[in-house]
Amino acid sequence: MTTHLGIPGSPAAEPVPPAGFPTTARLIDGGDMDCGSGLLLLITRAMRRLEDGDLLAIRSAEPSVQVDLPAWAEMVGNDIAGVGSETDQGPWWFAVRKGSASTTVFSTGERIPVGHRIWVYTNFDCNLACLYCCAESSPKAAARRVDIPTARKVFAEFGELGGREVILTGGEPFMHPDLGELVDAAAGFERTLLTNAMIFGRGNRRKMLEDMDRSVKLQVSLDSAGPELHDSQRGAGSWARALDGIGLAKSLGFQVRVAATMLDEDPEGVTALHARLDEIGIAQDDRVIRPVAAEGYAETGIHVSLDDLEPEPTLTADGAWWHPVAVTNPNMRIADSPLPLSEVFGVVNDILDVQGVAAASGREVFRCA
Repeated sequence: MTTHLGIPGSPAAEPVPPAGFPTTARLIDGGDMDCGSGLLLLITRAMRRLEDGDLLAIRSAEPSVQVDLPAWAEMVGNDIAGVGSETDQGPWWFAVRKGSASTTVFSTGERIPVGHRIWVYTNFDCNLACLYCCAESSPKAAARRVDIPTARKVFAEFGELGGREVILTGGEPFMHPDLGELVDAAAGFERTLLTNAMIFGRGNRRKMLEDMDRSVKLQVSLDSAGPELHDSQRGAGSWARALDGIGLAKSLGFQVRVAATMLDEDPEGVTALHARLDEIGIAQDDRVIRPVAAEGYAETGIHVSLDDLEPEPTLTADGAWWHPVAVTNPNMRIADSPLPLSEVFGVVNDILDVQGVAAASGREVFRCA
């Protein structure tokens, strides 16, 4: 049971957290206090009563807490394990895990130098409408397809600038009728294609897959060892079809990577997933466990911003963005066009220079691939 601690005069009834918010050991209801006017004192006192790894829920009606609380948590070695809100205007909820910044089931990684890798959203329409989709993709989403001439210009300039790796994502890329040409346009780079593996089993898409160069890595979304979690997040029957797609891709000679997306730390679930991936022959280095980012359709998840997220420049048909998890966030848009790429990289580097070395050392590497 959660223990409710609040400011004097706060309502006696315990507030109800947003849907999907993690279960916590204690709750601090900070009302309209900001971090400098007593909220951090309440939080610090509550944290002293928790064991390492325990979760503290913090509810706040003060907008500035959205920025200040994650910065405080990082500074003292805690971890923001979940974010949500009761309405668009607050109050906001934060789940803070005590002393756990270095222990997580989620994949970590090294910083990618700006100019080494680009992400390209081939399109935004998708056969699925996942509950947490950061890109707000669905069967009803506008396609926003990258056209072949633009892709060729992007990849030509990327090569001139010394680029090495291209990651193609969506939406569901196999819904782009010219996906084969897009992939071919990126020849010469290390190429990874993200897919839910559900729609390339027959017809023209099957031929597109069979004709694809086997140096292209396929990264398939599979959120759990069994269908329950995966299907609840992505749609009934999607787990079984993803597994079938993985089997088909492997039988055709592709290197298959698997990426799981989870709302909460779930060591048992991750252990079971790894056992399943062992069974189907997915190498350890080809596995990514990633948290939900509080972007797009997601109502809860990890808060991301320019200040705390390592950049991975991401191109769409109509712009460029700081990171692939933030392509629906206007505050993370860095250009109104994917070209010229030199300007996109220049803006990113200028922001890094302004923020300085001290700020850069505190950013998170958010593994998507």
